[in-house]
Amino acid sequence: MLKNLWQKLRESIFAVLPVTAIVLIAGMTFIKLDSATIVAFVSGSFLFIIGMALFSLGAEMAMMPLGESVGAKLAESKKLWVIIPIFFLMGFLITIAEPDLQVLSDQVSTVPKWTLILAVSGGVGVFMVLFLLRTVFKMKFAHILVIAYAIVFVLAIFVPQNFLALAFDSGGVTTGPISVPFLMALGIGLSTVRSGSKEDQSFGMIALCSVGPIIAVMIIGIIFKPADIIVEQTAAATQGLFGQYLTAFPHYLGEVGIALLPIIALFVLFQTISLRLPKRTLVKILIGFFYTYIGLSIFLMAVNVGFLPAGKLIGAELATRSYSWVLIPFGMVIGFAVVLAEPAIHILIEQVEDLTGGAISKKIILLCLTLGISLSIGLAMIRVLTGLSIWYFLVPGYLIALVLTFFVPSIFTSIAFDSGGVASGPMTVTFLLPFAMGASAAVGGNIMTDAFGLVAMVAMTPLLTVQIFGMVYKIKLKAKSRKKPLPAAASIAVQEEPVSFE
Repeated sequence: MLKNLWQKLRESIFAVLPVTAIVLIAGMTFIKLDSATIVAFVSGSFLFIIGMALFSLGAEMAMMPLGESVGAKLAESKKLWVIIPIFFLMGFLITIAEPDLQVLSDQVSTVPKWTLILAVSGGVGVFMVLFLLRTVFKMKFAHILVIAYAIVFVLAIFVPQNFLALAFDSGGVTTGPISVPFLMALGIGLSTVRSGSKEDQSFGMIALCSVGPIIAVMIIGIIFKPADIIVEQTAAATQGLFGQYLTAFPHYLGEVGIALLPIIALFVLFQTISLRLPKRTLVKILIGFFYTYIGLSIFLMAVNVGFLPAGKLIGAELATRSYSWVLIPFGMVIGFAVVLAEPAIHILIEQVEDLTGGAISKKIILLCLTLGISLSIGLAMIRVLTGLSIWYFLVPGYLIALVLTFFVPSIFTSIAFDSGGVASGPMTVTFLLPFAMGASAAVGGNIMTDAFGLVAMVAMTPLLTVQIFGMVYKIKLKAKSRKKPLPAAASIAVQEEPVSFE
């Protein structure tokens, strides 16, 4: 266990350290942050690392075994009427505890916080069921995506403009460090009910679970029709840093307890009725829940006391300079660091390389993500400075991405849409979004239309870069195939209907 904890600590350090270093260098040179903000940010970074490590270890010990066990039991029944409600319930409950969603919901007071969280979680649950039906009935992934996003853009016509960016951001924050490992494990456990191997369905679940929340939040926006959206402001440091932490920790212990309690209750119910896990496994899962509880509480405390205020202040400082254009390259550098450090991205690209037998290199996928996400942050900063509507970016971006699904090998489509989900990780929501919010407020912009939408931009660009690479890859391999036979691994990637990855 200590070995695993150290590994999680290393992952957290590598995730946080690059951004922390960039901020500290900037804060002590051309931004000139005050000492109180620097101390809050550094302490927040330290607690962020501790909380994220404990949380990730807990998710690995509890969520993944739980997902595999439940999935395997569901597969034994092979009855859709049994599997469907449980699939929905598991997706719904896991999403409630997702830290990225908690951070986003704390930033906006459009509708009650729990109304937003429950709507997003319901969207994930519904699209979890859709993923299951897609698997059972062998529906083509590209067709589902086109229909789903068609619904998204039709609904967008009726959604208030100051709610639109929030809806798209909601899709990006749902697939984070707690939901991704659980959902993947649930899929593996359910694999015995499928006609193919486990690898057949390894990609695509994250992508579908990112669309449901967008639709759900849009429906909430149409129902509530909010005229004005209030953006929560972080508390001023009037009580001292230690006092803020002392006040915040019990608050987040309570909130996280409320979020995790239904998952634990459902696990106890499954264990009593059907799972009957060995005592050793049961103890490990319960310890994992404890680590998840403590880690997530520390994580949220660190974010709200240390990270969010610093991100907003730095964004505001840069936006008010005569050379406010520096927001664009600064944001792109941060985006570059976030991609390289995000553990979920490295897990995904390792999986891609393994499942394709090296035919699709993890280095080239990482390059596609790095370029795409850096570009997306740059475009988001342009939106902050100019007030350009998010429509000018999302509509052409998604249209091109959806058109490409009909020409790119299916595996690249699934990888691309999954990449969009995992790219918008904790660092994006906890630093880059507040950074954009601070800049937007400083230039007198509309935070909800100009700053929000950054997560959506981060989630969109990998759809383009990875699929464009897939198109180039397909053309090159077809050209080579005219000269000599393709290796077995490479031939998988260029099939229009790849048996092993559809």
